Amino acid sequence: MPVQLATAPDPARPGVGVVMVSTWRVGTSARQRATVDAISRVWRARAWPDAGLLSYSVAIGEDGDSLLHYSQSSGEEAYERFVGASRDERVAEIDAAVPGIERLGLGRYELYRSGASPAGDTRAPGCVVVVDVEFQPGEPGAAQIREGWVDAVFEALDTDPHLPPGGISAHFHLSTDGTRVLNYAEWESARAHIDALAAAGEGIGSPTEEWARVRAYPGVRGSTLTRYTPAISLSAG
Repeated sequence: MPVQLATAPDPARPGVGVVMVSTWRVGTSARQRATVDAISRVWRARAWPDAGLLSYSVAIGEDGDSLLHYSQSSGEEAYERFVGASRDERVAEIDAAVPGIERLGLGRYELYRSGASPAGDTRAPGCVVVVDVEFQPGEPGAAQIREGWVDAVFEALDTDPHLPPGGISAHFHLSTDGTRVLNYAEWESARAHIDALAAAGEGIGSPTEEWARVRAYPGVRGSTLTRYTPAISLSAG
């Protein structure tokens, strides 16, 4: 199968059973771009590795160091087939082009809920905001706690009288190890997200009871926020 090239993935695409998320650290903004170029060259020079691997996407961190990797597969077996058959040779060629890449783990997630703008909205995301929320491990009913928190976020969004104008979509993923929620949020631009944070004063969201419930939700240990620029999204042509 040939390789199809786009700028960003569709986080809500049908047929996705598992999402793999990882971060690479490469050191400089020049090396970020060189790594993306190497990934594009290596992947496009080969046939698509497995029909069950639905997409592989990379976004560039605004820190001038990190790269976000977001892969969609039909299931874990499909991803493991790709790893066993052709991942190592691709990684070796990328490392030859950009030596010294530091790879920081791999998280496995399942998409739980997505929220997007109304049909007909043709805005392309210029920024991806990844919010990684950590929950207390080993809590009874951990899955229900995480799902309840995401549902509370949607209730807060639905009742917010002053949502910021630059948001496009939000896609909430639950980690398969039961400890995290990852929100992959698409924005028009990094500036739109920065302005939204400044306007709200305490994260995204108006000072409503619903947002207060989200911020004080039991079981939440903490969260991190990172902004990225979509760079490349590869899929079977």
